[in-house]
Amino acid sequence: MEELIEKIKGSIRLSSEAEEYLRSISKKKTFSKGERLIQEGQSVERIYFVTSGCLRSYCTDKKGKEHTLQFAVKNWWISDYIAIHNNEPATLTIECLKKASIIEFRAKELNETLARFPEYEPFQRGLLERHLVSLYKRILNQLQLTASERYDFFLEQYPDVEQYARNYHIASYLGVTQESLSRVRVEKAKKSILP
Repeated sequence: MEELIEKIKGSIRLSSEAEEYLRSISKKKTFSKGERLIQEGQSVERIYFVTSGCLRSYCTDKKGKEHTLQFAVKNWWISDYIAIHNNEPATLTIECLKKASIIEFRAKELNETLARFPEYEPFQRGLLERHLVSLYKRILNQLQLTASERYDFFLEQYPDVEQYARNYHIASYLGVTQESLSRVRVEKAKKSILP
């Protein structure tokens, strides 16, 4: 919890009462590789802040193919925000790719922080803005960049994820086949060898 409190204090002044409230509504948990925090179809009430490990959120299409929406590593937030906001069953599954420590919040209680402690609002707004920017970048990258350029951006954004994620996780995140991902990697390897 200390990491999260320090992160919040790095961007806003947090009163001791607000800090105490955040501590009271949070739970530190550890999940093993392969465990699921959210399963598609279940109700969703919780939001997670990652303190260590690697998680991914994905949906499954009608043919059973998985599509990775997000990876979450240290200092990232993850949940099925559509399910929470619309009060509907989860459309995403969130699983651990590596043993993860997280801080869990009930979404309702976290949202009450805004009403009880207005000084928290700029931090929350900043999170939402960064999340929205990240999603827009992802959409624009899918529309405008080549597979190789998307892979470069992925490596920049998630430098350590390749060691935990399977090839099909990364390929589905990039919107390419596993074969295309392999070709991109081979091309990059050749270019790095050339003088």
